[in-house]
Amino acid sequence: MDIEQLRKIASEVVARDDVKCLIGWKKGSYGYRIAPAFVEDTEETADLIFSPLCTANLATYLTLVEKLPVPRGQEPDTRKVALMVKGCDSRAVTQLIVEKGISREDVVVIGCPCPGVVDAKLLAEKYPETEEAAEVKWNGDGFLLIRGGEEIKIARDEVLAEKCRLCRYPNPVISDLMLGEPVKPWDVPEDSGVVEIEEKSIQERWSYWLEEFDKCIRCYSCRNVCPLCYCQDCILDRLNPTWINRAVNFSENTAYNISRAFHLAGRCIECGECERVCPANIPLGKLNRKLAREVREKYGFEPGIDPEGEPFQASYKPDDPEDFIL
Repeated sequence: MDIEQLRKIASEVVARDDVKCLIGWKKGSYGYRIAPAFVEDTEETADLIFSPLCTANLATYLTLVEKLPVPRGQEPDTRKVALMVKGCDSRAVTQLIVEKGISREDVVVIGCPCPGVVDAKLLAEKYPETEEAAEVKWNGDGFLLIRGGEEIKIARDEVLAEKCRLCRYPNPVISDLMLGEPVKPWDVPEDSGVVEIEEKSIQERWSYWLEEFDKCIRCYSCRNVCPLCYCQDCILDRLNPTWINRAVNFSENTAYNISRAFHLAGRCIECGECERVCPANIPLGKLNRKLAREVREKYGFEPGIDPEGEPFQASYKPDDPEDFIL
């Protein structure tokens, strides 16, 4: 990725009269931290980066930019928002368009072909973070870690994020501007995480998820970071009727996590953000990818691919399987 080209294109986009801001990535304050950048001025584009550390899916901000109505005396800013996206992020944008969560004409999509990002937790385990902000670059088939004047070559499989190992769309599926050349998709292995669960007996699965959901502290980070969890009124928060009690225990935690998983069936674009931010390290990705695979294999449907398509749960085919209906 040519960073100067990125910043040049970003400056041209931000300077447009019909764009109010650009959302991208910038260096964080220390270690492997990366922060979202909300750029409103061409000079601020100098902070923008795109590197293997840019894991976060910024599409979640599209539904948070401005909540109408605005305060009395103010006029809503109806200009477009420009957004930098990797392949998985672009699927979230597409799914939001399909669900009419956003309008296509309200967003400028800047595509960033992605060779794969690193798992920051895994990277920190192998190469502990320092107070100084570090840098990671793509380096052939691997990565190059630069910290404290030291350069360390890292094999791709050593720190590659799980979502990238299983990624089928490394190039953005939708874009108005594309940065750099498309990357060559790689062979996607079998999802060993899902297979691991499927090979367990029913009782073993129950024990597995009992142990995992028992760790949940209901901080709602998974919901807050998810680009497809954007309902202004979440049914799980309602008190009358109460669908899920506030108590943090296995029963309520299970109801919460299973409800979210089914709410995302046919909608989850497998960006892995829920699992990335979970402070309890619950393998939510396995659960969501299991349902995504069921929808893909049984119905031939994959969300976030076609901006002109229909939502999975609002579409119907006469030959849809119905053997499972009691």
